[in-house]
Amino acid sequence: MARRPIIAGNWKMNNTASEAVELVKALKPLVKDAKCDVVVCVPAIDIPAVKKAVHGSKIRLGAQNVHFAEKGAYTGEISAAMLKEYGVQYVIIGHSERRQYFGETDETVNLRTLAAIKAGLTPIVCIGESLEEREGGLTQKVLDRQIAADFAGIEDFSKIVIAYEPIWAIGTGRTATDEQANETIGYIRKRMKKVYAGKNVGRMRIQYGGSMNAKNAKGLMAQPEIDGGLIGGASLKAADFATVVNFDK
Repeated sequence: MARRPIIAGNWKMNNTASEAVELVKALKPLVKDAKCDVVVCVPAIDIPAVKKAVHGSKIRLGAQNVHFAEKGAYTGEISAAMLKEYGVQYVIIGHSERRQYFGETDETVNLRTLAAIKAGLTPIVCIGESLEEREGGLTQKVLDRQIAADFAGIEDFSKIVIAYEPIWAIGTGRTATDEQANETIGYIRKRMKKVYAGKNVGRMRIQYGGSMNAKNAKGLMAQPEIDGGLIGGASLKAADFATVVNFDK
């Protein structure tokens, strides 16, 4: 079975609720004929407004983080059940910015991922290496560690999406070449099949998450191992994001 492409926008800490609605309104007609899954992962406070704005369109609603506990004394956190009740279908977990600035670890990424799956959300789990690690020839070692730790306990990998995000290419304007991205994602898929054999790994989708944009999306998406993109800055402009979504045109 062919893997259906998925293009997800990560708005990060951008757009008030009113700005979010305007962006979705501009985006909807531009992606109405999309041949891929289209997701916008929005700040938590924008979720209610965006839920209404995407209604009746091909755009699906995503969040940018989720806590691993069902409830409790976790001030400022949001549970999977809370997201689910608001119509959220996808949630980004383990983004490099969460790891760098907010103390995310492989252990907490794994706990959040399991909590999301249990609640019926589709986690978009981010893995990838730093520039120092890539230049030091440690890319595969880093990915091996993340693959073993971040995905422990998952029984059906068709229920998750992986975003390979080379940290050195996020928000820097630098992008892995089409071939580099394809090679690394191919390695991730091969390693996953070895470590998690018999758990539907063949149906798992892997995105590229390192500065994919309107100019480079077509080339990246032409690569056989790349199933989509986790889009940062380019997702904040309707025309640019639509160009990525409509990569096949």
